Amino acid sequence: MKEQALLNLAAECGFDHAAPLNPAALEFNPAVRDMCAADRCHSYGRCWTCPPACGTLEEISARAAAYHGGVLLQSTGQLEDDFDVETMMDTEKLQKERFSAFVSSLREEAPDCLPMSSGACTVCPACTYPDAPCRFPKLAIPSMEAYGLVVSQVCESSGLPYYYGPKTITYTACVLVD
Repeated sequence: MKEQALLNLAAECGFDHAAPLNPAALEFNPAVRDMCAADRCHSYGRCWTCPPACGTLEEISARAAAYHGGVLLQSTGQLEDDFDVETMMDTEKLQKERFSAFVSSLREEAPDCLPMSSGACTVCPACTYPDAPCRFPKLAIPSMEAYGLVVSQVCESSGLPYYYGPKTITYTACVLVD
């Protein structure tokens, strides 16, 4: 799919910001995986889309190397104050809804695209990992962080801001296409 078509689809899905992804910006960083292992989000070793179940950095890097383009997709919320958890959660939910619609539409033309979401998978209330296969493997998408990416660096290297000023929260996802 052409770059402009990806950006048009991003606009149709309602993203606040979108930009072409620089594939050279994808540095699969073990330090990010170390942060995952600290388990602050309580998903490490408990979810098919999180480490270690989502694959090693070597496997992910090899998978990503097959793609030559992509797009970054962002939703930004305006916070009333630094503790406006409601807006943070609403913005995250909106980002996930937009991303789901984007990936669903994109897969019609590019079924082998490689999506990376923002945040942990929320498709099921409780993940089946490790006792049973994922219930919805086409809907469950690993996050950029689960793949070892420093999201702010990927944005910066792709020419897309990561920070939009005081009292904002921005969620970022991406999709690789060939």
